Amino acid sequence: MTESEWSRRAFLQTAAAAGGGAAVAKLGGAESARAATGPSSAPVAPDKFRVGFAVNGQKRSIDIDPRVTLLDALRDHLGLPGTKKGCDMGACGACTVHVDGRRVVSCLTLAASCEGKSVTTIEGLATGDKLHPVQAAFLEHDGFQCGYCTPGQIMSAVALIHEGHADSDANIREWMSGNICRCGAYPNIVDAVKSAAGFKSAITVKGSG
Repeated sequence: MTESEWSRRAFLQTAAAAGGGAAVAKLGGAESARAATGPSSAPVAPDKFRVGFAVNGQKRSIDIDPRVTLLDALRDHLGLPGTKKGCDMGACGACTVHVDGRRVVSCLTLAASCEGKSVTTIEGLATGDKLHPVQAAFLEHDGFQCGYCTPGQIMSAVALIHEGHADSDANIREWMSGNICRCGAYPNIVDAVKSAAGFKSAITVKGSG
């Protein structure tokens, strides 16, 4: 073996050893993070994290890129397509869900920020075959046309009734203003919210303190 061949071989062996050391160091760092934060939020790959939270009353755990939004986590990772992707910029309200009892636009909420929290989607409102009072009111008053925005409208309506803002048409319109209906079913939506507000004692926001 020539001197040049030996030098090249030595270089490759040294580089491989250094790479292995880096991998071990990274694994050690991951194990340290796991010990510090617990298994539910420990990194499982260089570019992914394990996030655990309750969704519609069930504990769920997913491995995701830390940049994944709650909307995409629900639809693409947890198989819950009821939450709709509209503008994807927080302007239309179609993706509204409840996190710890508060309504949020899930397209602007990182899934990782929901670690240990309670998330409720449109799929979690009904109790078995019994519709939630707001769902029933939207059906009774035709509070939708194409229906694409309806899940977000209903989730916002549940929250505003629980918050005590359904005491007038003006307040309902104001507190529902973040939810856009391109079909223009607003009068019927207001009627549905007013009707459901009559059952306020039966309306609870799951996950609220």
